[in-house]
Amino acid sequence: MSSIGILLISVVVLLLAYRFYGRYIAGRLGISNDNPTPAHTMRDGVDYEPSRRIVVLGHHFASIAGAGPIVGPVIAVAFGWIPALLWILLGGIFFGAVHDLASMTASLRHKGKSIGEIIQRYIGDAGKRLFLIFSFSTLILVIAVFADIIAKTFVSVPSSGSASMFFIFLAVAFGFITKRFNLPFWLSTVIGVALMYFLVFAGSRLPLEIGYGVWMVILFAYIFLASVAPVWVLLQPRDFLNSFLLYGMILFGVLGIFVARPEIRMDTDVALHVEGLGYLFPVLFVTVACGAISGFHSLVASGTTSKQIDREEDARVIGYGGMLIESLLAVVALISVIVLLRDDYVSRLTEVGPVTLFSQGVGGFMAAIGIPYELGVSFVALTVSAFALTTLDTCTRLARYIVQEYFEGSPQSAARVLAKNRYVATTVPVFLSVLLLTTGEFGTLWPIFGSANQLLGALALLAVSVWLIKKNVNPVFTLVPMVFMFAVTLSSLFLFAWNYFNQHVYILAVVATFLFVLAIVLLRLAYRSLRVVDQQVTVQTS
Repeated sequence: MSSIGILLISVVVLLLAYRFYGRYIAGRLGISNDNPTPAHTMRDGVDYEPSRRIVVLGHHFASIAGAGPIVGPVIAVAFGWIPALLWILLGGIFFGAVHDLASMTASLRHKGKSIGEIIQRYIGDAGKRLFLIFSFSTLILVIAVFADIIAKTFVSVPSSGSASMFFIFLAVAFGFITKRFNLPFWLSTVIGVALMYFLVFAGSRLPLEIGYGVWMVILFAYIFLASVAPVWVLLQPRDFLNSFLLYGMILFGVLGIFVARPEIRMDTDVALHVEGLGYLFPVLFVTVACGAISGFHSLVASGTTSKQIDREEDARVIGYGGMLIESLLAVVALISVIVLLRDDYVSRLTEVGPVTLFSQGVGGFMAAIGIPYELGVSFVALTVSAFALTTLDTCTRLARYIVQEYFEGSPQSAARVLAKNRYVATTVPVFLSVLLLTTGEFGTLWPIFGSANQLLGALALLAVSVWLIKKNVNPVFTLVPMVFMFAVTLSSLFLFAWNYFNQHVYILAVVATFLFVLAIVLLRLAYRSLRVVDQQVTVQTS
C-alpha cells in the first residue's frame, strides 16, 4: 500500500466515523441544545465563559494535542506499522473520541465539574478523593517534565523561545481586541493568524538566547498567570491561534505526502516483543496514547472545555471531532517514519529522538511543495514546542481546579481559602512542580506515565458508565472500551511492578503497585454503588 493510500483511507474512515458513529454517540448521550450549558448558568467571566465553537475547538485541540500524538506513534512503529495504524484508527473512533465526548457531556450535565465530581455523586466521596489525588499527581508530573523539556528546547533552539514569547503577547492582544471591540470575528482571526505566522519568521531572526534557569523562572511565572487570568485574556486566544499552527502543520504534511508520494520502505513485520519496550500487548496500547485514547483528555474535557461551550451540540464537534483530528495527526506521524527502512528507523530514533525524527520526516514532505527543508523542519519543531507549552498552562489550570474541588465544602478555614482563592490554589501545583524538578525524581517516574495516563482514561470511562447506568441508559459504548483499557493498564502496571522489583528499582515498583491498587479499589467502589442501585430497584418492584 502507498503512503497516499494510507492517508486517503484514514481520512475517509475518520470522516465516516464522525458522520455516523459520532452522531450515534451524541444521540445516546442525549446531547441537545435544549440543555443550558454551565458557561451560561454559571458564567463568571473567569472560568465560565460561553465562546464560539471554533474558539473552544481551538482551545481543546491545542490542549490535548501536545507531543503525545507524535511521540507515541513514532515509537510504536517498532512493533509494526500495521498494528500501530489499526490502533490509531479503531482506538480513536471507538475509544478515544467516545471517551472525550462522554467525559465532556457528563461534565456539562454537572455544572462543568471534573470527572471527580461525577465519581463523588455516583460512586462516593472516597472514590472522588482517590481519583482527584491520582489526577493531581499526574498533572504535577506533566507540569514538571514539560517545563524541563520546553526550557531545554528553548535553550537549544533560541528562535523557538522568542517566537513562543511573541505568541503570548499576540494572544493577549487578540483576546482583548476580540472581547472589547466590535470587529468581525473572521477579520480579527485572519489578522491574528497572519501575525502569528509572521512571528515564526521573526523568532528565527530574533533568537532569545538565555539560560535554562532563567527560562524556568519565566515558564513558571507564565503558567501561574495563565492559570489565574480569565480564560478570554490568554487561555482561549493563545490556544485558538496556536491551533492554526497545528492545522497548518497537518495541512502542509498532507499536501506534501500527496505531492512527494513517498514510498513506504518499512517492512510489514509485526514484532510481538521489542527489546527495551516489552510485549505488543499491552505496551502498544499504552505507547500510542493521545492518538487513540488518552485519560488526560478527560481532565481537559471536564475541566476547562466544558466551562466554555456555548451550546451543548457543539460538544460533538469539539469532543468527538477534536479527537479524530488528533488521530489524523497520529497517522501523519506514522507515515513520516515508515518511509524509512527499519534499520534506518531504529538508528535514527535512537540518535535524534521521536520529535526530531518526526520533524525531519514532515520537513521532507513540506520540501516537496516548495518550502525549504530547513525551514520546514524548524517550523514543525516550533509547532511541537508551542503545543507542549499550551499543554503546560492547561495542566496548571486543571491542577488548580482539582485543588479547589478537593477542598470544596470543607469546614476548615485553610481549606476554604484553597477552595475559594484561585491565587492560593494555583500556588500549590506550581510549588510542588518546582519541588519535583529540584529532586530530579521526575525522570525515573516518566516511564510509567503512559500507563498512568491510560488508567486515567479507564477510570473516566468507569465514572461515565456508572452515570449512564443510573440514568437508565445502556452504556455498552463506554463499557467495552472501559473493560479493554482496564485490561491494558492493569496488565502493564503489573508487568512494570514485577520488572522494576526484580531490577531493584523500588520507587517505580511502588508507584506501579499503588496505581494498580487504586484502580482495583475504584472498581470495587463502583461495583458496590451499582449493587445498591440493583437492590433499590428490586425492593421497588417486589
